[in-house]
Amino acid sequence: MSFYDVFAGWAKKYDLDAAVKRFSEQLPTELVEEYRQQFVNDMEKITNGGPPIIAAGRDEWYSGPGIDDWYWPALRQELVREARMSDDVVRSLNNASSIVVAHTPRPSRKKWSSRGLVVGYVQSGKTTNFTSVAAKLADEDYRLIIILSGIHNGLRKQTQIRLNQQLKNLNPDRWWALTDESEDFRIPSHEPSASLTSDKAVLAVVKKNATVLTRLIKWLERDNGRRELQNARVLVIDDEADQASVATGRINPLINRLLRLMPRCTYIGYTATPFANVFIDPSDEQDLYPKDFILNLPIPDGYFGPEKLFGRNLVEGEDPETAPDGYDMIRTVPEADLSLFRPAGKAAAAGFVPTLTDELEDSILWFWLATAARRARGDLGHSTMLIHTSVKTEVHEAFKPVLDGLRRRSLDELDGEEPASSRWAELWERESGAVPSEDWGRKQNEFHELLPHLKDVVEGTQVILDNYKSTDRLDYTKGTVTAIAVGGNTLSRGLTLEGLISSFFVRGATAYDTLLQMGRWFGFRTGFEDLPRIWTTPSLESAFRHLATVEYEMRDDIDRYQRENLTPTDIAVRIRTHPVLRITAKMGAAQPSYISFAGRRLQTRYFLVGNADWLAGNLQAAANLVQDAQRNGSFGQEGDVRLFRDVPVASIQSFLSRYEMHKDSPDLDRKLMLKYIQERLDSDTPSLRYWSVAIVGGGEVPVDLGGLSVGTVIRSRLARAGINPADIKTLMSRRDRGLDLRLAPDELASATEATLVRKRNEDKVHRDRGLLVLYPINAKSEPVQRSRDAKPDPARVPLNAEDVVIGMGIVFPGAAETKNRVRATYVSVDLTDVERTDIDDALDNDTEQAAE
Repeated sequence: MSFYDVFAGWAKKYDLDAAVKRFSEQLPTELVEEYRQQFVNDMEKITNGGPPIIAAGRDEWYSGPGIDDWYWPALRQELVREARMSDDVVRSLNNASSIVVAHTPRPSRKKWSSRGLVVGYVQSGKTTNFTSVAAKLADEDYRLIIILSGIHNGLRKQTQIRLNQQLKNLNPDRWWALTDESEDFRIPSHEPSASLTSDKAVLAVVKKNATVLTRLIKWLERDNGRRELQNARVLVIDDEADQASVATGRINPLINRLLRLMPRCTYIGYTATPFANVFIDPSDEQDLYPKDFILNLPIPDGYFGPEKLFGRNLVEGEDPETAPDGYDMIRTVPEADLSLFRPAGKAAAAGFVPTLTDELEDSILWFWLATAARRARGDLGHSTMLIHTSVKTEVHEAFKPVLDGLRRRSLDELDGEEPASSRWAELWERESGAVPSEDWGRKQNEFHELLPHLKDVVEGTQVILDNYKSTDRLDYTKGTVTAIAVGGNTLSRGLTLEGLISSFFVRGATAYDTLLQMGRWFGFRTGFEDLPRIWTTPSLESAFRHLATVEYEMRDDIDRYQRENLTPTDIAVRIRTHPVLRITAKMGAAQPSYISFAGRRLQTRYFLVGNADWLAGNLQAAANLVQDAQRNGSFGQEGDVRLFRDVPVASIQSFLSRYEMHKDSPDLDRKLMLKYIQERLDSDTPSLRYWSVAIVGGGEVPVDLGGLSVGTVIRSRLARAGINPADIKTLMSRRDRGLDLRLAPDELASATEATLVRKRNEDKVHRDRGLLVLYPINAKSEPVQRSRDAKPDPARVPLNAEDVVIGMGIVFPGAAETKNRVRATYVSVDLTDVERTDIDDALDNDTEQAAE
């Protein structure tokens, strides 16, 4: 923090005259006068644009674009005119980019080195946001703007084209470009001083390549370049900031070397997968830990992300009935078929021929059908299919003859006497009915409406192999593209597949960031929101669902900075772990975090309904618990609920040790729960020594639980889920949290979750006791119709289990406190030894230090 920041803070906290008087006692008069004039200028800027934008943990200085700005108004007009953005979308972009700018240092400071991170969504418009930030900081007299754009030429070129269109070409006399569409940075004939002393903003879009970065650094390190950089305001935007920028032996040191050249430098990383960035060692001041700010970009309207496609698991404190499940757009590719799409070893790749299975053929035919539907709707935009099975270029090449052969056979079929072939019509009817087009205000097309367009679509389809060896790349700049893209790493990050409808994706990944970035299907599907489909394996679908949960929790942690006026040096972002996937290859300074079960209500949701041994084991665990409860507890019954009180904790521990929970229920970590229970028993104020055990029964099909005959409840499964595991979504109702609280039925039914938590904690007995609820579930479990005339819910199908399914819910007493924690399935960096700057302390103390 500079002395001027202390002066400005004092002036805002009290008034300008008071600041001048106090500082004049300790600093030279001419310096105080300089501070006074600088403060007046800053306040005029704020008055021009309105009140300053609040920046979490930072000094407020930016109020939004001013009336005298050049770069942002031109960009805004371009977005409305050429990109056809609505006023609401532009307004949202303006707000989001202004918040980023507001978190950068006050540009009138003499010196700064700022590190920030902006977290967007995969394929969600991050480029438009950082272009807006660049325009607004150019209006704040930033003279050098460097964009570090991925590691592939394709992404660098794509970014250069965008910035040329949206920045340079709009004010050609006000930009000095060091790179162009055809070529990355090369040392120019002029000296750095010629660019940096002009009245133009200098723009360079540079690939994260060691040779290119070294050239740029050496050019700027020339004597006159170093001299001019002492005064120039510099912005470095790192696109895909988790890729190559973090913990790489060549690129990371070069980026840090570049930043150290500039005494007035703002570095902002942009990424949708910030895992590696938040794990950088925060105590290393020479690295890229985002010490100054981490911001979420708002999720744009109409965006399809992991949650909308795959759903997600419940998070702490969330109502089970509101957890999103995603649209029915995911189709299963059997794990056993993977060898048909990619060879097992390097030697096998040379002669490999992929097999056109039913699933692969359906994905291709659906691409053609859905594209024809778009044409029938009057949508003539780009249309793309992605096939991603392997990184090996030999495999990509092997797909081309297979796809060309299917295309020829399909054209012959459509040329036949009965082009309305049953397989085309059946596939359209099946898939078009899976996702309600009414959700987007349209009536679904009939098959006969597609038919006039279908042959032209198939005929006009290109098969493009896009990998590092190929010369035939996807190019959306030369007319409408209809293409099936087969590729590997070049299609895994950054590049946008325009109009992506169908994806056949079976390539495995071992880390969160890699997997999320390979999801090219995330993004906007305006006009055909009902048509995207993804063919993938059950394990990958499960992984993406887990990642949707990880992303939700991570973004909530990031939003906490704004809610509580904190910075990333005050509290670290936590990332939930996975039993198989790594979070990132670059774990940096990550350490295990901790969790408390206090006050939580957890329930089982996923069941292996086709595994008779698994079901029998859980049934026996439940029977043993009921036998223990009958021997050692006190029994009572209310309606269909059997309740045992005063059950010793040993019975609960024994049950949890035997009962199997599906791996897709990370909240229900048996080892963590048992450890938490034991720590509460061993604490200075022991709790959880006794429990209540409830059995929620009903229906006419009884089951024997330890000698107790209990009716089974109905829990059908979601139609979109596979047979194993079955997903029932909601097992436990909110009222079940209070089954042992001796509340009247109407009071229990109307109580909120928070009320039931409070009542348990206020009760002298139950505030130290847990509740475990058993749900014997009918094996058939046909979906329940709410009335005789009601239509069956298409989202539900029978459970069809091999045997009775035992569901389990568990309620812990207490409030979520920082004590009573156990080492948990989260990791974060350690901020213990990181120095923090407190603005109030600075206002009181730094002026005295300045006078010394």
